[in-house]
Amino acid sequence: MIVGTAGHIDHGKTALVRALTGVDTDRLPEEKARGITIDLGFAYRPVAGIGTLGFVDVPGHERFVHNMVAGAAGVDFVLLVVAADDGPMPQTREHLHIVDLLGIERGIVVLSKSDLVNSNRIAEVSAALRGLLTHTRLALAEIVPVSIATGDGVASLKARLIEAARIIPVRPANSRFRLAVDRSFLLPGTGTVVTGTVFAGEVRVGDKLLLSPSGIAARVRRLHAQNAPVELGSAGQRCSLNLVGPEVAKDRIKRGDWVLDAALHAPTDRIDARVRLLPSEDRPLRHLASVHLHIGAARVPARLAILDRERLAPGEEAFGQLLLERQLGALHGDRFVFRDSAAQRTMGGGMSSTPGRSSAADGGRTDLSRLPHCPRQIRGKPFSVSSRGIRVGSIWIALPLRAA
Repeated sequence: MIVGTAGHIDHGKTALVRALTGVDTDRLPEEKARGITIDLGFAYRPVAGIGTLGFVDVPGHERFVHNMVAGAAGVDFVLLVVAADDGPMPQTREHLHIVDLLGIERGIVVLSKSDLVNSNRIAEVSAALRGLLTHTRLALAEIVPVSIATGDGVASLKARLIEAARIIPVRPANSRFRLAVDRSFLLPGTGTVVTGTVFAGEVRVGDKLLLSPSGIAARVRRLHAQNAPVELGSAGQRCSLNLVGPEVAKDRIKRGDWVLDAALHAPTDRIDARVRLLPSEDRPLRHLASVHLHIGAARVPARLAILDRERLAPGEEAFGQLLLERQLGALHGDRFVFRDSAAQRTMGGGMSSTPGRSSAADGGRTDLSRLPHCPRQIRGKPFSVSSRGIRVGSIWIALPLRAA
């Protein structure tokens, strides 16, 4: 099981992971100097009879939400950490939105710094949190008071995590391999190493894979899963792969790339999707609005074409197409988050349907007949979207599609 943290800055996420694993996940000199988490941190806790729990610690500062989303993609279980003295804060709410949009259904709300407040304050903050959780996938999550300073609640939280790991469904491994890269580095005497969460399938030492979207061929020379050397890694584990190949180099691999089975390599700059605008937004989203898309561990500027209406109102869902500034990998069922053009707030998210082809292939593969009022002569044909509308061959159709 992979456990991810979430929550506002200085609410005790890193201290909690340290109490649960004995590992300080703040590894960068700047993090040590400033006393805040900037990038993703990783820790592991072996558990007898279960295996090893992996932990992804994320930054809570608003400037580093993009790193938080990269870390949250692929986790099985979330610890939403809220300081009892502060209560819910802006990134408490934003991180909860992100967790919900990514489809994470299992988690615990940790009421940290509980030693600093009395029982009345615990009850007050718990009630506020229960209200925030309503209408999210974590609506029934436990709220557990914890104090790192005194140790109160830590043993109980460990026991709850172990029980969750016992009953969590195992991700199917009978599909093609796919790992979302969140780090790439050179290890002296070893070479290029990438780390990330295995979204699907299995990987073995000696496997031949591709880096996507670059298409660079690579072979797995060494493999670690959940922080231990192994011959086999599988879906639901954090893995590090020592990759070799004529074109493999650290500077050619970045966060957001995929390491995958060659059959899954299909870079695209268009993604067809069902999209949802958060109810908390104060205005509708216009057609072809500029957004920042987060999918897997990737982040890319995009425009969001809304195909069946003029604007997307807060709380509404619609069929759309994301027009990306550069190619990336996306498959049917991938969940994503989008933020505003200034990357200051999370606006919504959704799920990819069949990804569109790249612009070089002249359009997408989605059946337009699923849209309201689709003209009969274009149903089932490839299409592309631009500021002029939808183009199907030589035919241009204004957006949104309207009844005659």
